[in-house]
Amino acid sequence: MPIELAIHWDDLETAVERNAPDTESFLDLKTGQVISIIAGEPEAPSLKRKVASAIDNFVRIDPASSREQYRWMERFVSSVSEEGLRQRLIIAIDGKGAFRRFKDVLVAYPAERERWFTYRADLLHWHIHNWLSDHGIDATNEAPWGDAKPPPELPQVTGQPVVHGTEAPGEALRRDARDLIDGIAAIDLPSAIAFLEFLRARGSQALSAEGGAGDPDDSHDVDEDDDRHGKVEPLRTAK
Repeated sequence: MPIELAIHWDDLETAVERNAPDTESFLDLKTGQVISIIAGEPEAPSLKRKVASAIDNFVRIDPASSREQYRWMERFVSSVSEEGLRQRLIIAIDGKGAFRRFKDVLVAYPAERERWFTYRADLLHWHIHNWLSDHGIDATNEAPWGDAKPPPELPQVTGQPVVHGTEAPGEALRRDARDLIDGIAAIDLPSAIAFLEFLRARGSQALSAEGGAGDPDDSHDVDEDDDRHGKVEPLRTAK
């Protein structure tokens, strides 16, 4: 029998979007509220006890996985028609810090950035729709984004796939860099090495600032809508 529930949509959307390993979110099947438990937060133990004491009244919220969201980026990149931007994005999503670099590149392209936000929102809302359906939950209040529909397939640019066979896009650039180093005179190598060390240190600092994600599947992204409006708010328990 379906569970009829007035959903707290904004909190549910945030819980589905966030997939940090230190966060668990639960939907209260009695109130429609979302409880997010963040490891290390002062209220985490009491929230865990609240959920555990009435576990039948809660269902764990399955966020869109980092791997799934990475595939969203790949499909979007394959649809970018401007060759220069597409190549920059292909390189940006290779390796550690892919999510942050991807968004940094799009900052200079407002139209494509807005297209990405719209596409990603459609995918998140469809994920929410399917998750509610899988758990037999019928919302008694309408979602602010209306009825979710399967996102349309993005047009793929002919002959420009994101997948590069067995070689990641960054590897070709690293190979080119090694070839250039081989051609540098020994007297100039200290300067070249110093500059490369500077670039490596800058990359490490950027990764630390975004949470130290270990690979492109391990996203600790902030909320895209907050990021778009220049604010970042921590997860909070729905009141």
